[in-house]
Amino acid sequence: MMTEKEFLAFLDANQFSYQRMEHPAVFTCEEAEAHQPDVSATSTKNLFLCDKKARRFFLAVTSCEKTVKLDVLSTQIGVPHVRFGSEENLMRLLGVTRGSVTMMGLANDAEHVVELWIDAEIWKSEYFLSHPLVNTATLVLAKSELERFFALTGHGLHIFHEGAGA
Repeated sequence: MMTEKEFLAFLDANQFSYQRMEHPAVFTCEEAEAHQPDVSATSTKNLFLCDKKARRFFLAVTSCEKTVKLDVLSTQIGVPHVRFGSEENLMRLLGVTRGSVTMMGLANDAEHVVELWIDAEIWKSEYFLSHPLVNTATLVLAKSELERFFALTGHGLHIFHEGAGA
């Protein structure tokens, strides 16, 4: 599993354009909001999920302002039931801990076990905020850079249409 330093070296080696800002550790969207950079970017909420028997794993990404209805999401994903994945599987597959769940963790998923699902509403944004494998820093990445990152790590992008409100 990559450390943050190794991950940033990976981004640099692949000529990704990003901004990085350090801040105190944050564990919730509310805490992250207090340390958000002064840029126009979507702050993401990342949910590490799995099916009932923990055979399929999902990273569902939406905005901090939204509540994801897991029953609605499970229908769109095509599994009868989704639940939060264990801390052990989160570390094993994405190399992060709770509070640090991030799309960037897909760089550690070399076996392509985790399916990426992004809320259609937020995918319209031009820029996104994302942790670089730790919750003590935030990256600002353009949508085009995220698309390139997903392609480079071999992760297809699935879109979900969440019927949940704020």
